[in-house]
Amino acid sequence: MKLNPNYWISDLKSPLERFWELSGQKIRLIEDSFDTKNGAPVFTEKGKYVTRGWTEWTQGFQFGSALLQFDATGETEFLEIGRKNTVDKMAPHLTHIGVHDHGFNNVSTYGNLLRLSNEGKTDASEWEREFYKLALKVTGAVQATRWTNIPSGGYIYSFNGPHSLFVDTIRSCRALVVSHQLGHLLQAENDKRISLIQRAIQHILSTVRFSIFYGKGRDRYDISGRTAHEIIFNTVDGNYRCPNSQQGYTGFSTWTRGLAWAICGIGETLEILDQISESDYSEVISKAELMKELSEAAIATSEFYLANTPTDGIPYWDTGAPTLHQMGDYLNRPSDPFNAFEPIDSSAACITAQGLIRIANWLKSSDPDRAEKYQKAAFQISGALFSEPYLSTEANHQGLILHSIYHEPNAWDYAPEPGKVAHGESSMWGDYHARELALLLQRMLKGEAYYSYLNCVPK
Repeated sequence: MKLNPNYWISDLKSPLERFWELSGQKIRLIEDSFDTKNGAPVFTEKGKYVTRGWTEWTQGFQFGSALLQFDATGETEFLEIGRKNTVDKMAPHLTHIGVHDHGFNNVSTYGNLLRLSNEGKTDASEWEREFYKLALKVTGAVQATRWTNIPSGGYIYSFNGPHSLFVDTIRSCRALVVSHQLGHLLQAENDKRISLIQRAIQHILSTVRFSIFYGKGRDRYDISGRTAHEIIFNTVDGNYRCPNSQQGYTGFSTWTRGLAWAICGIGETLEILDQISESDYSEVISKAELMKELSEAAIATSEFYLANTPTDGIPYWDTGAPTLHQMGDYLNRPSDPFNAFEPIDSSAACITAQGLIRIANWLKSSDPDRAEKYQKAAFQISGALFSEPYLSTEANHQGLILHSIYHEPNAWDYAPEPGKVAHGESSMWGDYHARELALLLQRMLKGEAYYSYLNCVPK
């Protein structure tokens, strides 16, 4: 990525205004025409959101998007869309024992509703607030039951089974953190009391120790900052076996959305540590050692992203994608979503930009030069996302951020013309995280209260 030292957050004022205007139009389009009886909207085909039966992990992004829209604009129609649909349709996600995505679905809905109340943006009654709290307590405990022990701790296993650690899940740990901060725990056989924050910290540590590489010779492809989508463990003795991938090219290349999940999850974990009592997790690790490990992971992954992304900060779907070499010097020019070789994943940029801002804020006192670099990068990435060809301006297109990719190896994404890669479509997670990014930037620009998911817990 090529950094512009003269690009400032103030340059995003007009793009943000246009972004929210278009965002509202897209939310209305989906609400008016999408039938959730057959599942949640996942990604668009020919501009219309469709389902994709794999796991139900995107419905919280649909209704959470309306809540973020209300937060940013004050338009109460979006609050009602988000609130009504959360109450009517999200209950099954609270007790869904088959997914590792509780932080995505339920913190994005019940969590945002409680946060809006805490921040004084809604006038929720005490009973309504207790309803949201109960939902958040439940989702964190249910998420924590998907647990595999390993010699160094453990992890929340993916939908592939107990042998499988996904890098994505680092951001879903927010469900456990919120539940713990609300005073909850997991009660198991013989009334065993299991700490949710300890499980969250153990999972995060397993991710940064196994899913992230540091150039220390673990294997021939151990490049500092790269990530593996999936890590495989022997479930008999808990030992590490190998890296793998489901949506990336291989376990020995870097799927850029997985890299983005790591950057974002680490960044928001670092910035909330001061709000969590060290004594609650000190049996696992000290706060000083935790910060050290997370800081190393944050810097390694951020530097890798910046070094392996085109000049505008929008990445291709995998840094080891097999035909990237046919594109010539592709890293020294802006991303090209219309090429004939490998698709872009704009959703990875949406997720990463937020993470870079949070990591930058964490590093301001200890490493101000690096903090400024990451913040500048996030602003520029946002500027690219919030303008064409990435911002969706067509009136009938239900997506907000174009050129997202879901599953390139399975060929699930729509390719509109022969000889070109899949392009021109959006994803529910990409659109939601673009809105989170925009809300974070807008609050920073206006000097408003800092946007954090943990604002849903009363201080």
